[in-house]
Amino acid sequence: MKHVLPLAILVSIFQSCSEAPGNANATTLNETRDPVPSEVKPAAVTKASTAEILAKKQVPVLCYHHIRALRAGESQRLTEYIVPESNFRDQMQSLADSGYQTITPDEYEAYLTTGAPLPAKPVMLTYDDTDAEQYTVALPEMEKHKFKGVYFIMTISIGRPRYMSKEQIKDLADKGHVIASHTWDHHNVKKYAGDDWDIQFKKTKEKLETITGKPVEHFAYPFGLWNSAAIPELQKRGYKTAYQLSDNHRDSLAPLYALRRMIVPGSWSVKTMHRAMKGTFK
Repeated sequence: MKHVLPLAILVSIFQSCSEAPGNANATTLNETRDPVPSEVKPAAVTKASTAEILAKKQVPVLCYHHIRALRAGESQRLTEYIVPESNFRDQMQSLADSGYQTITPDEYEAYLTTGAPLPAKPVMLTYDDTDAEQYTVALPEMEKHKFKGVYFIMTISIGRPRYMSKEQIKDLADKGHVIASHTWDHHNVKKYAGDDWDIQFKKTKEKLETITGKPVEHFAYPFGLWNSAAIPELQKRGYKTAYQLSDNHRDSLAPLYALRRMIVPGSWSVKTMHRAMKGTFK
């Protein structure tokens, strides 16, 4: 025989359950609770217009290639791309002494598009082509001054003599430096067609992401050369910015994909470097 609970007890049990903690509809006979407010969403960040980006003051972006002495048999023309170790050390020390602080491409992009703050004296240190001394020489010097660098990697060279290994590239990323793309084989972007876009942009990006375990979202054009056809191809493959050289024009429609850098030649004194930094990006 089943036991039937009295009606008054059933009502009491029902009211106890409906008033349990966390029940948003809980009420009593003499109380009506206000509805639980919905979660407050952060305000959307307003992105700057193209005109606003172009009007912003540019940050000096230094571009290094070789950091070593000129080797026997090498052309004097290479001095435009070879900075002696002593010069590089003096340059890093001077930047630190002058109060410069390094920024990343993400920070630069945020400043240009949302007005995010930058240090009072920002500079970006970038390195092209995967040369080994960018790890063995540049890294220790930057670490002395708590600087961060941006390494634009040409993936065909990884692991070859005089170039960085996968392990070194991974170590750079783990230490907070930025690993970015510089194509597979340094082929001129203006000559791309067909599968070139995937070979030079997509596969390089994927390889570097596999090595570092981090997204690769920034790109540097070989020789600083680019054309308007490259920009949508970079965008489709997830790149947020791309860098050219300082003597080229800026793109009026997509300025984030024609950001300017200056090559540091071996002939520059510290004074010349500072003068160039102050004047080039007006």
